[in-house]
Amino acid sequence: MIRLVLLLSMLSVGTITLAQDTGDAPTATEAEQPMTYERLGKIIFALDADAQPRGPGFELTVSGVPIIVVTDANADRMRAMVPIRRAKDLTEQDMQRMMQANFDTALDARYAIANGTLWAAFIHPLSPLEKDQFISGLAQTVNIAKTYGTLYSGGAAQYGGGDSGNLQRALIDELLKKGEEI
Repeated sequence: MIRLVLLLSMLSVGTITLAQDTGDAPTATEAEQPMTYERLGKIIFALDADAQPRGPGFELTVSGVPIIVVTDANADRMRAMVPIRRAKDLTEQDMQRMMQANFDTALDARYAIANGTLWAAFIHPLSPLEKDQFISGLAQTVNIAKTYGTLYSGGAAQYGGGDSGNLQRALIDELLKKGEEI
């Protein structure tokens, strides 16, 4: 019972922290248009002028990290992915730490395994995806790829002091600024 109360307390604190980080939500009259492949492309090219369309997706680079974005309009899904390493060499401790991070510090990005590769991934329904959600999700995906083996953090919210949180948050702020013109 004590563990359940502690878990619920942690979840409510995390919810409050994340709600404070979201900023002002648009009103009903300011709602964004549904996300489409074309709109996603405009955002991606604002973030990386050298991005390349690839089939139903794009390849781009953010902060020196290559990202693959794949869309499926029929399934109304979008996935942004960064390959990290071969999965077959992961230890039990690696898996434990990644699952812990998926619960608290990876935020909207996640560690995932597919086709023998460990990935950093951000997965979201396509049409309701908002510009700032996408940009933040990309930055979090890059951050968890970069911090694999160390902080395992999406960078948007961290508990405790130190310099790491501000350094990781800087990437999200930089990408959000680039996206303001869209």
